[in-house]
Amino acid sequence: MKLNYIIIPLLVLFVSFLGGRITSGGMDWYKTIKIPSWTPGGSVIGMVWAFIFILCAISVIFVWNSGNKSDNFYWIIGLFILNALLNIFWSYLFFGIHSMGWAALEAGVLGASVLVLIILIWTLNRLAGSLLIPYVLWVSFATYLTYNIWILNK
Repeated sequence: MKLNYIIIPLLVLFVSFLGGRITSGGMDWYKTIKIPSWTPGGSVIGMVWAFIFILCAISVIFVWNSGNKSDNFYWIIGLFILNALLNIFWSYLFFGIHSMGWAALEAGVLGASVLVLIILIWTLNRLAGSLLIPYVLWVSFATYLTYNIWILNK
């Protein structure tokens, strides 16, 4: 068994755990703000993120195992790391310091990073790129939701 089958999922779990800790620390505040009526419930959001993190781990494993260690490979791995940091940073901005406007802007950057990942990965492994499509769709929705929450609470 390759070590990356353990290391990559553990790293993805760590990102999920850290973002979840920051989010749970801001839930008391979240219950006091105005949110759109179409906001999904917490359990739905949690299930979607769990699914997305699983797909991300699989995508990274496919990329890592591609055997293609070109310049694109290193850009992709670096972008995956940046994406993970952006994912955590959104939780910090929104739930940690309650900066909804910056969180909306940052969510847009997060979505752009996922889109660039898909484009870069597509040439290396189409399945790995396809696995990230739900992620970019969800982050697009989350960006729109974050923006609407910010507008409601100005």
